[in-house]
Amino acid sequence: MNKTPEVTEQVLMARNHNYKTVVRWTGNTGVGTAGYRSYERSFELSSAAKPPVAGSSDPAFRGDPKRWNPEELLVGAISACHQLWFLHLCSEAGIAVEEYVDTAEGTMEANADGTARFSGVTLRPRVTVQPHVTEALLASMHESAHARCVIAQSVTFNVGCEGVTVHQGSAERETLLAL
Repeated sequence: MNKTPEVTEQVLMARNHNYKTVVRWTGNTGVGTAGYRSYERSFELSSAAKPPVAGSSDPAFRGDPKRWNPEELLVGAISACHQLWFLHLCSEAGIAVEEYVDTAEGTMEANADGTARFSGVTLRPRVTVQPHVTEALLASMHESAHARCVIAQSVTFNVGCEGVTVHQGSAERETLLAL
């Protein structure tokens, strides 16, 4: 039986998907965690057949600023998920996206008791398209991408989108979306 791409995609979307990673602490300086200042917060994040990601805690918590911290990875995961869905939806709608750059930002709020949580992430995608593509159409693509992004749908904080549309050969126009 010859399956169309749409049928194959529907079958794939109906299945459970499992993701496995390994996080290996690499910060033992010789005495383990004998004292708060005696160890590094460095780690490697890996998954089968992929290069490892060098990680650490946020520099505010004695981390290495040259390594990715979990908070940056979370913001990046939301941004990448939204981008991938947006590009997919535009492709299906016949919209040729020529460039997509997102400068996403997340806010983590610390509590007096030492706990913390994210209060929100704002995506700021700058999308370059042909002049005939309307801002309203791109806004609807962003809304649909947000609704389909499994990571944005899985977090308990608000994920907003402040999109900027650039029509090739013209000035930028900002489109604020309340997602």
